[in-house]
Amino acid sequence: MAELKFEAELPPLVMVDGVARVAGTRVPLDTIIDFFKRGYTPEKIVDSFSTVSLADAYTLIGYYLRHQAEVEEYLRQSQERSEQIRRENEARFPQRALKNACLLA
Repeated sequence: MAELKFEAELPPLVMVDGVARVAGTRVPLDTIIDFFKRGYTPEKIVDSFSTVSLADAYTLIGYYLRHQAEVEEYLRQSQERSEQIRRENEARFPQRALKNACLLA
């Protein structure tokens, strides 16, 4: 009888500029988890992101379910960073001034 070998596997994630992405892709972990929370199955996620393998989609969802508190904290901090960058950009490039410049062009 063949024996199974059990090995610990790391989640297929890499950090790029502070963003957790699916290894070998530009797809952020945030996006995979968001789709999962909206009811997408791993198969549907792969249909939406052809660069993500089915095995990776399942592994990432499993990682999320096993480490939900840590991933939720990462997602919260990521959202805060995005909001901060948005506010900084709006302060540097006021929307009203941009709209007026477009109207004058």
